[in-house]
Order: sequence, then C-alpha cells, then structure tokens
Amino acid sequence: MRARIVSIEDITPDMIVKWNQWAAPNGHLISPYFRFEFAEVVSRARSDVRVVVLEQDDELVGFFPHHHPQGGVVRPIGAPMSDYQGVIARDYTDLDPAEIVRSTGASACIFENWYCPQGGDPSARRGREGSVIVDLRAGAESYFECQRAVFKDHFKKTARRKRAAERDFGPVRVELGDASGDRFEALLDWKQTQYRQTQKLNVLGIDWVRTVLDDLRRREGQDFSGLTASLWFGDTLAAVEFGLVAGEVYHSWFPAYDPKMSKYSPGLLLLHGLFEQAHTRDLARIDLGGGGGAHYKKYYSSYEVPLDHGRLLTGGLGAAKVRTWEIAESAAGIMPGKIAEIPGRLRRRWSQACAFEPQLFSRLGNMAASISL
Repeated sequence: MRARIVSIEDITPDMIVKWNQWAAPNGHLISPYFRFEFAEVVSRARSDVRVVVLEQDDELVGFFPHHHPQGGVVRPIGAPMSDYQGVIARDYTDLDPAEIVRSTGASACIFENWYCPQGGDPSARRGREGSVIVDLRAGAESYFECQRAVFKDHFKKTARRKRAAERDFGPVRVELGDASGDRFEALLDWKQTQYRQTQKLNVLGIDWVRTVLDDLRRREGQDFSGLTASLWFGDTLAAVEFGLVAGEVYHSWFPAYDPKMSKYSPGLLLLHGLFEQAHTRDLARIDLGGGGGAHYKKYYSSYEVPLDHGRLLTGGLGAAKVRTWEIAESAAGIMPGKIAEIPGRLRRRWSQACAFEPQLFSRLGNMAASISL
C-alpha cells in the first residue's frame, strides 16, 4: 500500500466525493467528524493540517486527516476536541495503522475516540467506551415510549422538574437555531466559567477552537454545520447546546446551562426538546458522545458505537517520550494518597495542551493556567 502526505488544498472534488461516501457506508454516516468538511474547517483555523492519502494498486482506498507531528507524535484531525477519530477508508480490512502512523513521520499516535470497525489494536488501546446513540428513526414519541418502559422513575422525575420550571417561570420550550449568535455567546460565558471553577483547560479560550466553532455556527442550515439549541423557561434562557450536524446525524458537543437553574435539570430538558424537534431538521440520530462521567446517558441510549482511547507506538523518539511518561505514572502508583495521581494528571494535562496548542509557549501558558496540584 502506498501512502502520500498532502494538504487539504490537494484534495480534489472527486476525492471529496469518495471521502464522504466512505464516511457513510451504505448511506449510514459514521459521524459528522468523519466528513471532509470537518477537516476543511479545522484546516482554515490551523496551518498544520495534513492528510495521508492511501492507495492500493493505483486506486484510492483511504484518508487519514491529522495534524503535522510534533516531537514525533501525531494526532488525528481536531484532537482532542473531535469525538470520532481515525481513518476514513473504502475497506478497513487490510489497513495497517502502524504503517499509516509511520507515513506521517511520527513514531507515536495519541488518540481519544478512535473508530475501529475491525476491533482495534489491543496493544494500543488503553480503554474503550461507547458513544451513546439516540435512534429517532421511528419518531420521538416511539423512542420516549421505549425508554420510559425501562427507566420509568427517571422520566417521571424529569417531567416533575419541567412542571416546576413552568410553575416558576412560564412555558418551557426549546428553540433550534441562533441567527444572532446571542445564545451561542451565553453558552461560551457559562462554559468558560465552568472551566475556571473546575480548573480545567479553557478550550474555548484557544483561538483556533473559537475560529472552528464560529465557522461552523455561520454554516447553520447547510448540510454540514453547527447547530445551536436553546432551552427557555418563559422569557429566561436556561441552557444552550452547540452541536455538529451532517445529513441526518446530530452530534452533541458543547452543552452549558445557567447554574441558578440546576435544580430543574435544564440539560436534560434541553435534550428532550431536541429529541422532540429532531424531525423538523430531518435528524434521525442523535449522538451523545462517550459515556465518561455523564451517568445520565444510560437513560437515553438506543445503542453504542465503541471507540478506543490510547496510543499506538512504532519505535522512535515520540514513542520513547510516551513510554517515559507511562513508566513514571506506573512507578508513582506506589506513592501514598493523592501524590500517586500527580504524574498521571500531569501527563493528561500536557498531552491535552500539546494537542490544542502547536506552539510551545502557548502550551506552557495553558498548562500553568489549568493545573493545580
């Protein structure tokens, strides 16, 4: 198999057609993150986007969009912000991920949500979790009926909180779309406050991330775009979510709500309204992303798409760096109490900072701003 590295500008219209066809095998889109347009939008915000073009017997067979390796480490396009990562291919059977990583000039690939239809590489996998899918093909009413039959108490509790919000503020409604951008700005304020309070990396304060989100928001109404959904209690804005739309799929991405409204479960009420109105945007599938710490997702899952997180090492400087961190983290496990957690936390923070910031100075600034030992 032959692999060559090109820029986004080198991807021809015919190649784009194949890219998007392979991202939707049998007409069933894997994820909006796998569309060519996602890589294109990121490339407008970052100058380090490259694509591995895979060919077999002079025929095009796949693409791997990524960021140019830093320190021998390569990351998939948009990582770690992208909720699906991997190769977009005609057939995954004969693909060698290690060979693809080496073709980029790297010796290690760090990934968070690797799509692996052939089962993945156990030696590279550090964990696996399912991206939770809400299947609305039969309609929202049928979907809710099925979920209530299994999780009756949860849906009763959510209905009570909706009635309480209506009693205290007025009618509860969800609106799709945000022509003015005002609701999107409210989301940014709430989310960045949350990042500061939890001492997490403020990804929304990173220039290229904001550029990507602004670009996607301005595309609203196109086949590939961002979509802002807002929850209102009477005339009061209670919650906002910004997600990614392609074809019949909506992927939940950045949710936030007014902390003063937390007792009403505004995030769940926003989801319910989104499910109910999905048909107005011809959406048949809502992807809630990985389960992680969001225990509420179990109440809404129709099924899950397994995604791996881990690293693939092929030998070389980048691989040696990753192994050094892992050895330090393992050795610290014998230390008492929270001290044992420090190397792991440092590794995760540094890895995140490296992924979000190509420049060393910016990495160090974000690391210092986000970490608290």
